[in-house]
Amino acid sequence: MEERSLIEKLARHLSAGEPEAWPGKVEAAASILAIMKEPDAAMRAAGDHDAWERMIDAALRERWQVPQPGAGGDVPGGADEEGDMRLTQDAIGHDRADWVHLRKGETSS
Repeated sequence: MEERSLIEKLARHLSAGEPEAWPGKVEAAASILAIMKEPDAAMRAAGDHDAWERMIDAALRERWQVPQPGAGGDVPGGADEEGDMRLTQDAIGHDRADWVHLRKGETSS
């Protein structure tokens, strides 16, 4: 049995009515994972918050390993957590999961 990444599993689930359209749902799956990165109170009480963040980061990095729709020269990209700002895979640093990191100790000016 083929082992699929979490982000591909989510994308396939989101395209349940159209199984072949799952690559078009990768960005939606990444958005869901980005939201899940910050655990709620029950999740924090149940486990290791830092381990959870590292696991979500690893799942988000897999986003760049799955097929992207539209091979017409477009650079695959995404958006910030709110969906307001378009981002390409290399938009922030060299860590492709960097766009969802909450930097502890940094404040905005």
